Amino acid sequence: MNLQQALEGITTPLVTPFEPDSSDVDEPAFRDLIEHLLENDIDGLFPCGTTGEFASLAPAERRRVHEIAVDAAGGEVPVLAGAAATTVDEAVAYAEHAAEIGADAAVVTEPYFHGPNDPAGNRRFFEAVADRSPLPILLYNIPPCTGGSIAVETISALADHENVVGIKDSSGDLEYFLSVVRRTPDEFVVLQGYDALLVPALRMGADGGLNALSNVAPAQYGELYETADDDRGAELQDAIAPLFDACAAHGFAPATKTALEHRGLLPSDAVRPPLVEVPADGRNAIGNAVDGLLEGGE
Repeated sequence: MNLQQALEGITTPLVTPFEPDSSDVDEPAFRDLIEHLLENDIDGLFPCGTTGEFASLAPAERRRVHEIAVDAAGGEVPVLAGAAATTVDEAVAYAEHAAEIGADAAVVTEPYFHGPNDPAGNRRFFEAVADRSPLPILLYNIPPCTGGSIAVETISALADHENVVGIKDSSGDLEYFLSVVRRTPDEFVVLQGYDALLVPALRMGADGGLNALSNVAPAQYGELYETADDDRGAELQDAIAPLFDACAAHGFAPATKTALEHRGLLPSDAVRPPLVEVPADGRNAIGNAVDGLLEGGE
């Protein structure tokens, strides 16, 4: 598998379903969701990302979620294992386990909580992980969760590392995103993680998207990718907007799970603390937004 080419499309950052009574990972529901995504031609799977509530999972649970995703994918699409951590050793350990079970890459954020005192600190962290990881590394820029963006200069330098293949940018800053596109080689994969900017990003050089709401509407996201340069792509982007706004209001994991429950694709929208489920008025708005998106995709 040529990973860079495989990621030219839409990859789904998977939700992690929980059983509402025990809060255990609902493995059958997780497998059913992955089957649905594969049937709708999604191009890749990313378990244990932000939408997957990785920060609320114990290490053993994270490894188990990776195992299920790899098994359920069955080699049909690449699996990008979430390896976010605050220490080099921990990130490498997740990458090593992911390699053992057959995942295709590891996704790494900058360390959260304690930001670097200089951008060079992030570069040292990523290089140390990439040097030791048995899998290719995809950088993940999500400043609301980590406290700041990875400097464009840092990304440009890391793009020369043989084991760093690309980046998911969820900053919502299109100017920043385009600077990354301009300052990295063509073979470096740049994925738009902010659903509301997917069409503009694709039109201006993004290789694909890594978008939470593709859990809910994989066929529509696939069509958007194929028609991004046409009026149809803009139409689908507009159809996504109300659901994206609901996610921004209620959080991506809770809102995406509510949308999936509305579609009958999850038995429960349960989340773990500190997240809370979407309240009743929000659920109605999300249901209407889902219906509008699905109608807009017909």
